[in-house]
Amino acid sequence: MPRVVVDVMLKPEILDPQGQAVANALPRLGVTDVSSVRIGRRIEIEFTGQPDLDRAREIADKLLANPVIEDFSVRVAEAGDTAEGNP
Repeated sequence: MPRVVVDVMLKPEILDPQGQAVANALPRLGVTDVSSVRIGRRIEIEFTGQPDLDRAREIADKLLANPVIEDFSVRVAEAGDTAEGNP
């Protein structure tokens, strides 16, 4: 299936309390070389035909992201590009 990936992130000037909580917890795991963490969302859209980036941008702008506080990027998923977290 042709897939489009939409990544949504808070704008840089918007406070990210979830990211701060992760960054504050990292030293307890022995990780001391990370200066900040930002948390976002990844949305995968499967099209029945060819992936339509313009339609995906419209979906992201009107439904998936809040343009006041969030930025988003849209791209066609590459082969092997999955959201699975564990290899």
